[in-house]
Formats: sequence, C-alpha cells, structure tokens
Amino acid sequence: MPKQEPVDGPVPAARRAVARLYGPEFAADPEAVYERLRRYGPLAPVEISPDVPALLVTDYRAALDLLHDEGTWSKDSRGWQETLPAGSPVLPMLGWRPNVMFNDGDVHARYRRVITDGFERIAPHELRATVVSIADALIADFGADHEADLMGQFARVLPLRLFNRLFGLPDSHSDRLISAIAGMLEGDPAQASAANAEFEGYVAELISSKRRARGRDLTSWFMDHPAELSEEEITHQIVLTMAAGHEPTANLIGNALARMLTDDRYYGTLSGGALTPRDAIQDVLLNDPPVANYAAHFPQRDVDFHGTRIAAGTLVMVSLAAAGAQHGRTEAPGAGAASGSGGGAHLAWSAGAHTCPVPRSALLIATTAIERLTAWLSDIELAVPRGELAHRLGPFYRALTRLPVRFTPIRPDQAGATPWDTSAAPHPAPPA
Repeated sequence: MPKQEPVDGPVPAARRAVARLYGPEFAADPEAVYERLRRYGPLAPVEISPDVPALLVTDYRAALDLLHDEGTWSKDSRGWQETLPAGSPVLPMLGWRPNVMFNDGDVHARYRRVITDGFERIAPHELRATVVSIADALIADFGADHEADLMGQFARVLPLRLFNRLFGLPDSHSDRLISAIAGMLEGDPAQASAANAEFEGYVAELISSKRRARGRDLTSWFMDHPAELSEEEITHQIVLTMAAGHEPTANLIGNALARMLTDDRYYGTLSGGALTPRDAIQDVLLNDPPVANYAAHFPQRDVDFHGTRIAAGTLVMVSLAAAGAQHGRTEAPGAGAASGSGGGAHLAWSAGAHTCPVPRSALLIATTAIERLTAWLSDIELAVPRGELAHRLGPFYRALTRLPVRFTPIRPDQAGATPWDTSAAPHPAPPA
C-alpha cells in the first residue's frame, strides 16, 4: 500500500525523511526526534509503523486546541483503519471498538459514566489498603533475593493483581491475567495471538461468574449501571479499563522508580533523598509521561489547523511527551522553578472530553506502590549503569524493558514487622 503523502504545512522546501516513532533510535532518544519534528511547526509528519503515516502534534497550545474541539475532531477510527495494511501491529491500539476510547458525544459520555461511577464506589482508603496488600505480597516474593527486576516483578504485575481483585475474581486467577497481558505485550505474533485468546477467555469467565452472582466489584457495577450496557459493551469497557489502567500505571511506577535511582537529587537511594516518591511521579508526568504519543483523532472534514491543511479522516496523534515538554524540562517540585510549557502543567492524562477518567486513582496506586517499596527496601540501587537501561520499542508508550536493582535482603524471620506479615492479612474489598 502506498504511503499517504504528508499534508502541506510550514516545513522546509527540501523535505527531510519522515521520522519513525518506532525502532531502536526512537526508543533510545525520543527527545531528539521530537526536537527535529518541531522544525515543521506545531504538527509534523511521522510514521508510527511501517506504511502507517500520521501527523503528530508537538505544540502544547495546538494540543489543547485539538483535545478541546469535539466539533472538528472525532475519535472514531473506522474509516481510517480501512486504509491500514493487513495485520498492521497498530490495530490493537487504534482499531475501533464500542468503548469509551473510540466514540464521541452521547455514546462516549454514556460509556464514561459507567467507568467513573464504578471507581467512585471504591473509597480511597480501601483502594490504598488493597494496593498495600498486593505490594507487600510482591515484595515478599523477592525481598530475600538481594536483587530484582522492578519492572517484571513489581511495576507490571501490581496493576494486574489489583484489577483482578477490583473486577471481582479471587487472587488465584491473577496469574492467568498476568500471563495473558505479558504475552500480548512481549511475545512474538503467534504468542501474542494465543495470549489475546487467553485474555478474552479470562474476561468471558469474569463476566460469566458475575452473571451467576453479583459482588462488590467493578464488573457487577458495570453490569448493573443505569446506562444498561449490552454484554458486548460491558466486555469492551472491562478490556479497555484493564488495558488503559495497566500499561500507563505500570510505566508510571517504573519511570518514577528509574527517576529516583538515576537522579542525584534523590541521593542515589529511594528513601534517602531530598525529594519524595510524589516528586518523582510528578517529574515523570511532566517530563517522561508513561503514554508518550496517543490521543488519536480524525478531522471530520478538511481543516486548516495551526498552519497545516489536513484532509478529513487523517490520523492525527498528540505527542503528550513532546507537547508537555515543548520549552524544556520542567523541574519537579522542590527542585527549582517550573519552566515547562504550561508552567508546571502537563498532558500526561490528556485533556478535554477524553481526559483520563480516574487520574486520582492512578496517582494513589502509583504513589502507594512506590512508598511501600521504599518502606521495606530502603537501600535499593541500580544493578546496571544508568546508560544500560533500555526502553520498549514502539510509538505509544515510554516503557522500560527492565529495571534491575540490588538491595540488602530482608527475611521473613527477622526482628520487627516484615512484608510477609502484612501480605498475609485479609484482603480488603471495595465497599458496597
């Protein structure tokens, strides 16, 4: 299939090669790619996968204008996806579904209410207690080992165990969910297909169990919501909530931990620095957001947007990372004056009608997880030089492949409290 010709805009007469938002070069230094893209103006032509062109918004003001203009821009990707090469790897992220991500207007609002109303029924202290329980159990799994991979053994696993509980299945089912998501993210195409089938089976079993007996959980609340979702709609809201909740939360935890372990302002350890886990999380949201490039939109008609003529149906994505850091790094609280695009504002949760529906829950989860880790393992340090930390390939997420660390081991029989004690406590449930 021929590539879509980039639209006219404020670019030099001699066009440079279209930047690829995938591959080792982009993963190693995305900021350098964003800097080159800014030479085009507020929007730049990019390729997000072989033979899949897009326009990328790298300007903060242009990003806000797009995200707040529902009259011009649609989230419905059905027309665009018909132009994709067969089996395109971006379809899982950008293909249309009957969920809150890919619909507009009243349909979007109906789906969004189901999700926000469900999470509002989970009291913050109950959510925190559940995260504490899961974090302590994970720390107990590797606390005696002297070393760990905090991505594979902590950051990526914690949100999935949490969602398994919040959606209403016992902990015995969490390994199935974890295995399925890991295969979808990191396996080869055959493994990813098998993992996707496993995930679909997990969700189907989840819904079937709640058809038989409701509980105090998100699945039951989605099913009983006044919006009266169909079974297909329920399935897609569950899948979306798990996927959109897991990957960004895991990356927020991982990126914040990496920031703390590689930034001298934290004095090289997780608990001995002048800045706190909350500072690290804010630093990441401002400068290294876990969802780097997404917020896919499609103009509903030909439009002139910030000096660029864009044809109806063109894929336009917002670089939440590039737009948020347009004028350079924004300092974390306590480290100096803010100097970023929004004077301390960020786009990590997106903006407008499709902003993250539950940012407070995401912050609570990430903050509690990191604070719990620092409480038990106070002398963690990187086990490799900081330059050896690698990121996953791909345009959408800013995600570490591994975060290897070492620390003084702890034992279940040592004096005083240990994570083995708290992880064995009864699991709190969401309130009725």
